[in-house]
Amino acid sequence: MIRPQASPARSSRRRRSREFALQGLYQWQLAGTDAATIEQQMSAARGFDKTDRDYFSALLAGAIREAQRLEHSLQPYLDRKCAQLSPVERAILLIAAYELENQPDVPYRVVINEAVELAKSFGGTDGFKYVNGVLDKLAAEKRPREFRKK
Repeated sequence: MIRPQASPARSSRRRRSREFALQGLYQWQLAGTDAATIEQQMSAARGFDKTDRDYFSALLAGAIREAQRLEHSLQPYLDRKCAQLSPVERAILLIAAYELENQPDVPYRVVINEAVELAKSFGGTDGFKYVNGVLDKLAAEKRPREFRKK
């Protein structure tokens, strides 16, 4: 079956949504701000009009709401507790884990690639390698049929 490819505009809007969700999750971790307040603040930020607002909302609220369960799913593939990760890496992993579990329309390779790109842009020097390794293992668990086709 041939699946339609996402348009470049849609991909770009979703990438921006992930960037804003990352910022929101960072704020949530450091300040404990709730998702509704973060969304309101982010929606007023410069460049937010270039996001897919619904996708941003789903990522932010979903990752916050399901953080404990998502961290539990990630933990077997981490070399330390989630709380010991940098806030940026933790946020990226939460977003990607949420997408792997809740966005079956997004291929797992896209989820991993987008997470790696976020880590390259916002994370530590080699954080992207860590994110890639963790998500590759999580994808094999969460999307086994799709993963085997690679």
